Amino acid sequence: MATFDVYNLKREKVGSLNLSDEVFGVEPKEHLFYEVVKAQLASRRQGTASAKNRSAVSGSTKKVYKQKGTGNARHGSVRAPIYVGGGQAHPPRNRDWSYRPPRKVRIAALSSALSKFAKEGRLVVVDQFELAEAKTKGLIAALDTLKAVRKTLVVDIAGNDKLRLSIRNLEAHLFLPPEGVNVYDLLRHDTLVLSKEAAKALEARCLRGASGAGEAAK
Repeated sequence: MATFDVYNLKREKVGSLNLSDEVFGVEPKEHLFYEVVKAQLASRRQGTASAKNRSAVSGSTKKVYKQKGTGNARHGSVRAPIYVGGGQAHPPRNRDWSYRPPRKVRIAALSSALSKFAKEGRLVVVDQFELAEAKTKGLIAALDTLKAVRKTLVVDIAGNDKLRLSIRNLEAHLFLPPEGVNVYDLLRHDTLVLSKEAAKALEARCLRGASGAGEAAK
């Protein structure tokens, strides 16, 4: 079991937490990061690029001029791609770019990312992330005390509205519930702050996904 110190928001040690080595203590497999992040970004593409071909644009279907005897190249319609206002040849079409890597790959990538934070000392576990009020200033002070001054991903239960409202105006920091944690958002932050409840939820999510049951990680 991987053991982590648990702090309060004043960075005073208030206990310890044991978490599974299968989630927070594996050797990071960084080649999986590319596979999963590529799939995440591909799934975000709108895929709405579209243009009209010659059958979709408006215009006469009458032959421009007779086939022979004019000295010009033969043409059948002003809607051909060669004409201004004509249709595009082989135009882009609406397309769904999304795809999902195998479940075990997604879970292994998520566990590798969590283990990478733990191994590099960039993971902070707090007992509870309870703010006195929904104020951005108070959140910044708490993160400064926790030595999470750069880009920080804060993970706590979805019902922590004070935290969610306090962090939403900060460009460098992000709040996610345990079920929303993903490889892309982990890798683009410098520090990961977990509440005890969120850490346990992440552990259960990865172990459940690795065993083939429940909702797999995205």
